[in-house]
Amino acid sequence: MSFESLGLRAELLSAIESQGFTTPTPIQSQAIPVVFEGGDLLAGAQTGTGKTAAFALPLVQKLSENTPQKKRRRPRALVLVPTRELAAQVSEQMQTYGRRLSLRSTMIYGGVNIQAQIERLQRGVDIVVATPGRLLDHAARGTIKLSEIEFLVLDEADRMLDLGFIDDIKAVTEYLPAKHQTLLFSATYSQSIKQLADQLLNHPKRIEVARRSIAAVEVSQVVYPVERNRKRDIISHLIRNGEWNQVLVFARTRYSADKLTAELQFDGINTAAIHSNKSQSLRTRTLKQFKQGELRVLVATDVAARGLDIAHLPHVVNYELPDVAEDYVHRIGRTGRAGEAGMAISLVCPAEQPKLQAIQKLLQAAIPQETLAEFPHVAINRGMVVKPRKQTVSKPSPKKLAAKAKAAAPRTKKSAEKPKKVQKSTKSRTIGRKRTEAPPAPKTGRRGQRSK
Repeated sequence: MSFESLGLRAELLSAIESQGFTTPTPIQSQAIPVVFEGGDLLAGAQTGTGKTAAFALPLVQKLSENTPQKKRRRPRALVLVPTRELAAQVSEQMQTYGRRLSLRSTMIYGGVNIQAQIERLQRGVDIVVATPGRLLDHAARGTIKLSEIEFLVLDEADRMLDLGFIDDIKAVTEYLPAKHQTLLFSATYSQSIKQLADQLLNHPKRIEVARRSIAAVEVSQVVYPVERNRKRDIISHLIRNGEWNQVLVFARTRYSADKLTAELQFDGINTAAIHSNKSQSLRTRTLKQFKQGELRVLVATDVAARGLDIAHLPHVVNYELPDVAEDYVHRIGRTGRAGEAGMAISLVCPAEQPKLQAIQKLLQAAIPQETLAEFPHVAINRGMVVKPRKQTVSKPSPKKLAAKAKAAAPRTKKSAEKPKKVQKSTKSRTIGRKRTEAPPAPKTGRRGQRSK
């Protein structure tokens, strides 16, 4: 099958050819005709198989067939994504296809100045790519009108559920017209996704081009068992000795990402980190430097696992395994994209064995394990074998024995009979002064009085 057989316009075919694509992927060949038919779609495919073009190409063509004559255009297509990086990636493709058909596109996400986004919306757009939170901010302000939306796309819907966006998604749908076409794309095809589809989609066509949550076959996976305190040494060794020039490293927390970045920089490896604590402008600039080859290593948390689209990325390293097994699939999906080969390496310490077992259960296969000669799989401390300490019985010194005997000796009779000091009172002191007993008062009354 070719792109021409899918019914795409010549302008879009030219754009596809300029990107170097000649044959549609399975998800594209099955999803594009469904979108042209006008029905709702629930599509599941592994990451890196071209899901974005599967909805962007037919969506742009259908919008171009009915261009409104209004001077100020209102959004007619809305794409919801979970992260800023994914918003930038999807928006870039929308602009690539849309500009050839005179369509305007913009992206909306948090972490940047909202005023610039408002100005772009006021100039008029046809397509909006947005994260749910910032989109709701614009809707509440009245700076965006969603009453003319014809297409709603949920990209990476499973990740949006993982991040707790389910309520935001439902809130966004309240602003949409009753009649619109909904397309739901997801890297994993779980039961929760099916439940969301039942709520938002109307008799959708279901497409699943790959087994659920299985990593791309082009990615070679390997596990290196290593002690936790040796992970920094082994990753530095692999990068140096392997002469890796472009490596994406995933850490579990922001603290781990910053710490590893500083350690690799100390080793003389040009490294930078991106995570949710970094400003959006800094994250965009760092990602651009990595794509252009100015950075050798990029350390990221899972917030960037879905939104990084890096051409010809050869190596991905799991410095720490993720808490959720599905995130492993999305991490290693950054390599081996568009049919190219890639290598995914995981550094696993003994405490992470349960996480590794969960990942292998999800993949329905065991990941091969290898051991480097420079890093034997034993209890080690900076390259030296840890020897058990000898148990020795220490003898107390004579001074300690004498002090202990003196403390345990009973008190002498003299010290026991020593009278306690009594504070003498003065006439000027009234508080705490010991009062003397006054003589008893004479008895009164008939019985108390005696006759003389």
